[in-house]
Amino acid sequence: MDVNEFKKRGKEMIDFIAEYYENVDNMPPMSSVKPGYLYSLIPHEAPEEPESFENIQQDIETKIMPGMMHWQSSNFFGWYPSSGSFPAMLGDMVSSMFSIIGFNWICSPAATELETVVMDWLGKLIGLDSRFMAIKEDGTEGDGGGVIQGTASEAHIVVMIAAREMAVDRLKSYGMNSSDIDMVRHTLVAYFSDQTHSA
Repeated sequence: MDVNEFKKRGKEMIDFIAEYYENVDNMPPMSSVKPGYLYSLIPHEAPEEPESFENIQQDIETKIMPGMMHWQSSNFFGWYPSSGSFPAMLGDMVSSMFSIIGFNWICSPAATELETVVMDWLGKLIGLDSRFMAIKEDGTEGDGGGVIQGTASEAHIVVMIAAREMAVDRLKSYGMNSSDIDMVRHTLVAYFSDQTHSA
């Protein structure tokens, strides 16, 4: 795919997405396919030659779409509205354009700094104290800050790690040394209700 075909197909895909959202509330929100339905509909070996975009689009409509749960349907009670907004999709396109690997600041300074600033915006919007901010009001580096997690599951694991490290710090404050802490680290467990979210 060269840049000219990318322009053409990109416009077609925007139209396809817009049409999907115009009609999503008219579709059954839950798929009715049975497990294994797709195996008989697609080749069992990876193709050796590329397929046309038209064929791929037809496969999406006839083979993939029937097996999709329509999470953005207002008829679906597990609705996650913020994950599928039009501004978010456009943002995903720009993000894909840069295709950065954000290991650290030098890999893409703007990505790191934008995330830092936006997380401070969020902290202020929800009323966090200034000690939670990455940047002080005078523009100098603060002691706080945060990162954007990709999913609720990632956020849960980060919270669990933070809780574990707080418990370790508490043990240190009681006078335990590192080797003693290592001996009891496996006993640091978390308890959850059986009603807890599956993530």
